[in-house]
Amino acid sequence: MSGSLKSTGAKARLGVAVTALFLAGCSGASRVPASMEAFTADQIYAKGEVEVETGDAGDAAFYFGEIERLYPYSEWAQRALIMQAYAYHRDRDYPNSRAAAQRYLDFYPGENDAAYAQYLLALSYYDQIDDIGRDQGLTFQALQSLRTVIEVYPESEYARASILKFDLAFDHLAAKEMEVGRYYLKRKNYASAASRFRVVVEEFQTTQQTPEALHRLVEAYLALGLTDEAQTAAAILGANYPSTVWYQDSYALLTGKGLSAEAAGDNWLSSIYRQVVRGEWL
Repeated sequence: MSGSLKSTGAKARLGVAVTALFLAGCSGASRVPASMEAFTADQIYAKGEVEVETGDAGDAAFYFGEIERLYPYSEWAQRALIMQAYAYHRDRDYPNSRAAAQRYLDFYPGENDAAYAQYLLALSYYDQIDDIGRDQGLTFQALQSLRTVIEVYPESEYARASILKFDLAFDHLAAKEMEVGRYYLKRKNYASAASRFRVVVEEFQTTQQTPEALHRLVEAYLALGLTDEAQTAAAILGANYPSTVWYQDSYALLTGKGLSAEAAGDNWLSSIYRQVVRGEWL
């Protein structure tokens, strides 16, 4: 990201001076002056940086926005726009952070900070994942935006962080499927439970939820009397995760009914098992 947030001694002194000028123009208890037309772009930018580091990120976003308003199409406006997206994100104002980041991408797609703008846009979705309950829309949007960082800016410093966050968001979706599946399983709605666990095995097989999903399939299919499917799910579990507690539990369930963990019959799990044997899955 251009324009480091770490102030040098000179910048710090400039920030203090500019802060004094701004405070002199303030009225009442407000920290934001009524008019900023008298200030230069670099003075407003310096004030914005001071607010980001030591003050109020929401005020900082306001100052950076004023540069865009008063000095449009300038180099300072370009720098201020990406800083405004950052300040809004720091203030947890995710919609405005996303809007500012998207404006940067629209106006300056070829600039160095475009990768950071796309990353901020992705974070505006990603950082809300834990707050959205059962609504997975933001998680899908986070995945799409993170994928854009990874694919469009693979050499940027944000690509690696995006890969890690993509994996976590992907696992989050799988965990939500598991949560719903367990809900059905506890209420003995075995068919609905199995359908949820199947989604995890088929669509989220690279996540850490897969071993439990296979075990839960063993439980659900045994309850439904579908022994071929139960045995095959356990066989896949044993082939991929033999030392896990999930395989131990599945093995105990099957042997307790005189069954074994081996591929049986012709079903959707049988094809997966054949892929496992050939090394084409997981």
